[in-house]
Amino acid sequence: MHYGLVMECDYRYGTTQEDAFQEAFGLVDAAESGGLDGVWLAERHFAAPRNPLDAAGAGIPSIISAPLIMASAIAARTERLRVGIAVSVLPLNHPVRMAEEVATVDHVSRGRFDFGVGRSGFARSYEGYGIPYEESRERFEECLEVILAAWTNERFSHQGKFYAFDNVAVLPQPYQKPHPPIRVAATTKDTFPRMAGQGRNIFVGLRGMDRPDLAWNLKVYRDAWQEAGHDGEGDVLLRIPVYVGKTDEEAFALAEESTMRSYRRMAETFAKSAAGAGTTVSEERAERGRRLAAVTYEDLRRDRLAYGSPETVVERLRDLTQDLHLSGIIAEMNVGGLVPREHILESVRLYADEVVPALRDIC
Repeated sequence: MHYGLVMECDYRYGTTQEDAFQEAFGLVDAAESGGLDGVWLAERHFAAPRNPLDAAGAGIPSIISAPLIMASAIAARTERLRVGIAVSVLPLNHPVRMAEEVATVDHVSRGRFDFGVGRSGFARSYEGYGIPYEESRERFEECLEVILAAWTNERFSHQGKFYAFDNVAVLPQPYQKPHPPIRVAATTKDTFPRMAGQGRNIFVGLRGMDRPDLAWNLKVYRDAWQEAGHDGEGDVLLRIPVYVGKTDEEAFALAEESTMRSYRRMAETFAKSAAGAGTTVSEERAERGRRLAAVTYEDLRRDRLAYGSPETVVERLRDLTQDLHLSGIIAEMNVGGLVPREHILESVRLYADEVVPALRDIC
């Protein structure tokens, strides 16, 4: 089992960008010293801070627009922690450049790098880069094809819809052979069987889906995995909001405002994006928006969160691990970005010192 943290690298209202970087490095140091297995960096663009009372704000403000550079810095300041991207938005990147940079980070880390990939469920970043979101799926598939060709051949050629290369040699080649572990974000119903058919390990989450939805989609994934003739049943990491307090009451109270604000904003985003250009499965998006708009904090704690005392969080994550047959948990500690820094560090400490050791004993 893998136990780590996912980092959105929050840029808090009223603080500086320097503060945001130092807070991120502080979480890395806590993960390293606390014995966690890894940290996973999001990729966020155009996420400047706004007044937290502004209902039309920009979601969770963040400074993590260049996660591979950040990953290299983290690899250089740590000795054993794995560093991953969760996820690199491939259609926004040039595939050969990405192959070179990922391989470089893999060497800097001496093989402690994990490559998570996806295409993002929302169009805002694409608009900022001037790339049509309706091209995102095709671009994603072609980018991944090029990256893998660059890593598994001394020289390669490619003729595709968006890219063409002739007899190209990419250096460096990855430290890990044949390449760093690749994991794809599975966020929509159609993604699960498609990734299973390709033999791809996946990230899943409890933001857009609740626990029953996720359980059903993982059954579809594993059935498709077996039908495709792959060994095993696929490797699944769960990204889940986690907040650990000394007591249930403390944890619930400290995280409630930030969490509810995040899910309300997510409901609006799903609803607005359902009819957007290039957004497939629009009915699925609209339904998610409707369900999240009506969700209560109690609903979230039951089906989407792991909040509470160390004992409560251990029980919650143990049940999820066993029920969903997970390969690991990556904890998102500050959903909504409003929990004060000192409380987040205390939550990470309790997670590392009390929750994870207990889970290692029973899972």
